[in-house]
Amino acid sequence: MGRGPRVSSAPGDAPLLRMRGIGKSFLGVRVLSGVDLEVRPGEVHALVGENGAGKSTLMKILAGVHQADAGTVELSGSPVSFSHPVQAQQAGVSTVFQEFNLLAERTVAENVYLGREPRRRGAVDARRMTEDTARLLDDLGLGGLSPGARVRSLSVAEQQIVEVVKAMSHDARVISMDEPTAALADHEVDLLYGLVRRLRERGVAVLYVSHRLKEIFDLCDRITVLKDGRRVGTVDTAATTSDDLIRMMVGRPVSTLFPGPVEGTAPGPVRLEVTGGGNDRLDGIGLRVRGGEIVGLAGLQGSGRTELAHALFGIDRFTRGELRVDGRRVRLRSPNQAVRSRIALVTEDRKAEGLALNQSVLANGRMVLDAVRPSAARAGARRLPGFFSSLELVARDTGQEVRFLSGGNQQKVVLAKWLATDPAVMVLDEPTRGIDVGAKRAVYTLIRDLAKAGVAILLISSELPEVIGLADRVVVLHDGRIAGELPGGAGEEDVMALATGHHSGARRAAS
Repeated sequence: MGRGPRVSSAPGDAPLLRMRGIGKSFLGVRVLSGVDLEVRPGEVHALVGENGAGKSTLMKILAGVHQADAGTVELSGSPVSFSHPVQAQQAGVSTVFQEFNLLAERTVAENVYLGREPRRRGAVDARRMTEDTARLLDDLGLGGLSPGARVRSLSVAEQQIVEVVKAMSHDARVISMDEPTAALADHEVDLLYGLVRRLRERGVAVLYVSHRLKEIFDLCDRITVLKDGRRVGTVDTAATTSDDLIRMMVGRPVSTLFPGPVEGTAPGPVRLEVTGGGNDRLDGIGLRVRGGEIVGLAGLQGSGRTELAHALFGIDRFTRGELRVDGRRVRLRSPNQAVRSRIALVTEDRKAEGLALNQSVLANGRMVLDAVRPSAARAGARRLPGFFSSLELVARDTGQEVRFLSGGNQQKVVLAKWLATDPAVMVLDEPTRGIDVGAKRAVYTLIRDLAKAGVAILLISSELPEVIGLADRVVVLHDGRIAGELPGGAGEEDVMALATGHHSGARRAAS
């Protein structure tokens, strides 16, 4: 224990990891179908795809978090099956997820050997644990990191390294990394690059999941692309361009299921304006949305889309810059202030953040009316039944508990709740997630009707056809900044080029 294996990585070696025909469904929804993946010893292999492509599910199957419904996994030619992450680690497969699993008040060595500390005469052998950790750090060229340092004193990049060292202490042959630079500052990325290259030199197979194309081309030998739960293909990085990769990831025209931009209504005056907006997750946000306009907000996971929605609603407020609604400067310190400023937010997670599941349809509809003026609250309560009707809500009656409704009908209750506040600005974060096509059409119609009525709409969605099909303009975020802006109807490849930081192929639109 304490020294990772030095696996031969000569050209032509058989795959160290082979996954064949992997399939997985959740609640009857298929998320992986017949996926194949091979990773060779000493190879850094990228796994890429749009949000929802199935990357995380495939990684969790490899890590023993989920069990596949179909297919096989082999290590060095021998079949394996993991029903728990500990089994995967014992077999030499470790996964470093985005959320670190470290104890801040303990040392590096204590975290590396947490739960399996070496013992001597029944007591923890702290000296041996420290020496083994130091040896691991030296082997990986990380001698500058002290085994005795408290994790809380480390930078985010150093904490990421501790997670990798912990994986190597299990004699890892395969290490999966899920968006390893998502939380790193630019100057910290080089530290991780060096570590990944040292793992390659040691013959470890690295499965590298990232939305950042620059990292993929800097570090990875081959790339496997997933789309809609299926493998599109595997390519050699040296023989592939960014444009080729984006085309593989997107691979479809805008679907006719999505309605086009709002027509027949000229945008009105600016209703929402952000100038120089920023906080610890966002920087230099400049954004204007006019009444009657739908502005799409696109970006990959970790780009700052939801963080921007939260800032606009006073959840994680802007600490710098200026926010105006209908020309009036507002300082939002709470969601209640946002509601009083006529801003509505349909949250990404309707069950955890948008609804009281054990309360009735009517109680949920009235949930935020207490935050508006009494006269507006009375008017909103009177209009609620009409909103339920226009949204074609299917419920026994308005006394039925929301938890017994379908996902689509729950979303309609959330929308009705906000319509009752008579918003000037609606921020819609993944408004159609988890609902069927029929319910989506009703939501699309509502969004277009709201815009025609003069509401300023900011639409966030991971489904690029949805953003492109509905929006008049598309603003693309990357690493907490606005990477660029495109007109409604722009190509998915252009949006993805901006979202991944590869700007050369993207068309720009004037602000």
